[in-house]
Amino acid sequence: MTSKIVIEPVTRVEGHGKVTIQLDDRGEVSEAKLHVTEFRGFEKFCEGRLFWEMPVITSRICGICPVSHHLASAKAGDALLGVEIPPTAKLLRRLLHMAQYLQSHSLHFFHLASPDLLLGMDVEPAKRNVIGLIAEKPEVAVKGVMLRKFGQEIIEILGDKKVHPLAAVPGGMTKALSREGREKILRQVDNAIADVQFAIALIKDYYGQHGTQTRDFASFPTNYMGLVDQGKLELYDGKLRLKDSKGAILEDGVEPQDYLSIIEERVEDWSYLKFPFYKKRGYPGGIYRVGPLGRLNVADGITTPLAQKEFQDFQKLGKNGVVEGSLYYHYARMVEALYAAEQIRLLAEDGRICSTEIRTDSATLNEEGVGVVEAPRGTLIHHYWIDNRGQVRKVNLIVATGNNNAAMNKAVEQVARGYVRGMKPAEGLLNRVEAAIRCYDPCFSCATHALGRMPLAVEFVSVSGEVIERFYRG
Repeated sequence: MTSKIVIEPVTRVEGHGKVTIQLDDRGEVSEAKLHVTEFRGFEKFCEGRLFWEMPVITSRICGICPVSHHLASAKAGDALLGVEIPPTAKLLRRLLHMAQYLQSHSLHFFHLASPDLLLGMDVEPAKRNVIGLIAEKPEVAVKGVMLRKFGQEIIEILGDKKVHPLAAVPGGMTKALSREGREKILRQVDNAIADVQFAIALIKDYYGQHGTQTRDFASFPTNYMGLVDQGKLELYDGKLRLKDSKGAILEDGVEPQDYLSIIEERVEDWSYLKFPFYKKRGYPGGIYRVGPLGRLNVADGITTPLAQKEFQDFQKLGKNGVVEGSLYYHYARMVEALYAAEQIRLLAEDGRICSTEIRTDSATLNEEGVGVVEAPRGTLIHHYWIDNRGQVRKVNLIVATGNNNAAMNKAVEQVARGYVRGMKPAEGLLNRVEAAIRCYDPCFSCATHALGRMPLAVEFVSVSGEVIERFYRG
């Protein structure tokens, strides 16, 4: 009744998940777990590399959000050099980052999440995917394609490649933005803003029709973490803030390089993915969520007008400004996409954006450096230790999916308890468990490119430990 799981050590984003559901003697769910069955070897095989190679190497961690690792790594390199990069270099990095947000959030909403939301949780699997969406709602699918295309075009303009850019280096950027590239961006950005607003309208309509399910589906109290700048949403720079489930601030103004003062990691023998937690509350009391829901829960506001208006509507969905339901990740995700599109316009209009002063040199070489950004899926931390020749001695990576690991497990267990009765569940169980996981847009799901279907195994185990039934989708 078991199957072989192929572990791919070269990347953490080739997506395989396994869910085990423990039944008691009444056929009720007593326990459910999400197992991440892939081994990440990047921390180890980066040892011995030269630190300026790291932005290119670590971008291969993920094929969906390579820009995030690229930028976090470059920021860690800046810290190793002890430099503040030129203003235009920072503008270009921000532009690259916002393009990544737009393409990644659009991919997830339009092509991975919307088949469930727009076609229905119980529609047969053959139709409940992006192909079915194209057949039923082609205008929705086209808008998703165009938004992602726009984001990737910006990444290519700045970094020569759409997927693994060669843009950021320790100390700045590799090339300036041409005036032709700037004009190309400005010609398209208004349409992108309109398409994101279209997506937000779809989400609100779905929530209006499924209010109870939206509010209760995989909804539970946790802590929340994200970067803020003077309390406002911040995705590239900023300081760490933590809030609890009631909206009280637990930590504020934490410098990113001091992340170890508030975060510890737990290891479980049933998953290769670690379980970070807020160290002052221990485990499991210190479980926190990151990503779109976490960021909007810790922020006081957003600096762009259209996204700020949506943020105010979003806050009304919870108590004390805290929204708990996992399905609200989709709304938060597209609020951030709207912010990213507005930021793209502001950055492209900045008079400094085409300057050629994009890199600075340094005679300093610090022993360690930390780079932190908000990846689309959540807070991403790169921490490097080097020797006096610039070779990497040690690497610590805390990625967004890891930060959400414990919360995803809570989501899986809650959904399983809500829908599993006995040993012969309907097919909709697999989809609802998958939908709970997808709310968090984990990297191991996105990188499978499986037409809206994540390779997923669900096992029903008796009290004695015997596997009673196994369902596999893959």
